[in-house]
Amino acid sequence: MHRVRVRSSNIASVGYDPDSAILEIEFNDGGVYQYSQVSERHFRGLMTSGSVGGYFHRHIKGSYRYRQVR
Repeated sequence: MHRVRVRSSNIASVGYDPDSAILEIEFNDGGVYQYSQVSERHFRGLMTSGSVGGYFHRHIKGSYRYRQVR
């Protein structure tokens, strides 16, 4: 999945596939996780937030199933 680099102290890059509703996040420590059934609204919110990490913690972490892919 293609990811875009973001400015964050915790998150390195973010990708999203609207067909499968998979959000992929690469953290600065190198870990890559895929979150399932993430709405496009939350992806857009994440990408336009003043704090990518803050948005992730408030709206995504703990709200969606995930799996580590790297």
